[in-house]
Amino acid sequence: MNKEQVKELVIKAIDENKEKIVEISHKIYNNPEFGYKEFKTTDSVAAFLEKELDLDVDKNIAVTGCKATANGAKQGPHIAILGELDAISCKDHKDANEIGASHTCGHNNQIAGMLGAALGLVKSGALDSLDGKVTFIATPAEEFIELEYRQQLKANGEITFFGGKQELIKKGYFDDVNMSMMFHSQDLGEDLALVGPESNGFVGKEVHFIGKESHAGSAPHEGINALNAAMLAINNVNALRETFQEKERVRFHPIITKGGDIVNVVPADVRMESYVRARSIEGMKDASERINRALKAGGYAVGAEVKITEIPGYLPILRYNELDNLFSDNLVQCGINRDKIVDGGDFTGSFDFGDISHLMPTLHPMIGGVTGALHTREYEIVDDELAYIVPAKAMALTVVDLLFDDAKIANDILADFKPTMTKEQYLEFLAQYDRTI
Repeated sequence: MNKEQVKELVIKAIDENKEKIVEISHKIYNNPEFGYKEFKTTDSVAAFLEKELDLDVDKNIAVTGCKATANGAKQGPHIAILGELDAISCKDHKDANEIGASHTCGHNNQIAGMLGAALGLVKSGALDSLDGKVTFIATPAEEFIELEYRQQLKANGEITFFGGKQELIKKGYFDDVNMSMMFHSQDLGEDLALVGPESNGFVGKEVHFIGKESHAGSAPHEGINALNAAMLAINNVNALRETFQEKERVRFHPIITKGGDIVNVVPADVRMESYVRARSIEGMKDASERINRALKAGGYAVGAEVKITEIPGYLPILRYNELDNLFSDNLVQCGINRDKIVDGGDFTGSFDFGDISHLMPTLHPMIGGVTGALHTREYEIVDDELAYIVPAKAMALTVVDLLFDDAKIANDILADFKPTMTKEQYLEFLAQYDRTI
């Protein structure tokens, strides 16, 4: 068969099994679970890979999550297709569960797209014509939430990093992978897809302001007001904002998680959480150092102690034009008008897939089929076909492009590729931001 015949078989296999793909997406959507707690979702994904595709599945690879490899005997390049398991907290969404968890992040769409791509490649027999391996990885804990719970997992030795892909990199699950791909859902208005997004990276911060309690009414002069220190610290950062380079898209967005104990006592224990985001690694370093000084200065002004616990966050996402172009062409083959595909996008949020993009060539498009902003009560899936059937086809077809004809295209891309970081350099970088100062 020629490549186009193989692609036609992949599309046919996905179309013939569309109901199964829609069913797994809806099942995951209706059972949201937070990061490193996605046990039911992991079981659902593993069961699909085992029963529908007869693949051997490695489960709970990083507390939760699973992976399965097809074409494992082939010696060519190794491509990973990823989907994320976890939900976000959005208690006001109509489909949120009793603890406020909901898939207003679109991760159920990713999983359905990943499984759809797997189904197309395996059931069509296309893998027989491809020269390389394909691994399907359901990754845990993309949303950077429930930090106290993750801190406990870390203390128990169950994880090293709060982000699921960080943990999988550390554990070696990407050591033999040459390229990775996945997609995110996004309300794109009248457009249908976007390729080549840029994003910010971030460093997480937990800030503890330690003062001295005293009676707030009769003896405030005997206390040290930690809440005043926190407010000054925020104002100090605000005074820095105009000094950040605009190209770095710096963001600092704190919340006070504890403002004191009771009204009648000068607050002596005040806590804050925030991210420091920027567009480049150097920008992240610069902004983080300057914001640390501003936070410390808030304490110094009133005589409070300030402890800053830094947490390794995510890296900015890098773009690989060769993969973006292949994916765009395959979207067109799947019936998407090229005029409805946006080239390039600016996102000041962060994805842990950015970490993967510093180690290997990656593909990370944004796909429509949803309305409303992510993580909000307005989010809704309005087009199952576009939300995950189309990206399932386009990712599978991109794998065919990469691995057909002795994997010529994949090998050409890899021959010119030099990673921004080695795995060792990457882990060393994360270690710099795993500290208390």
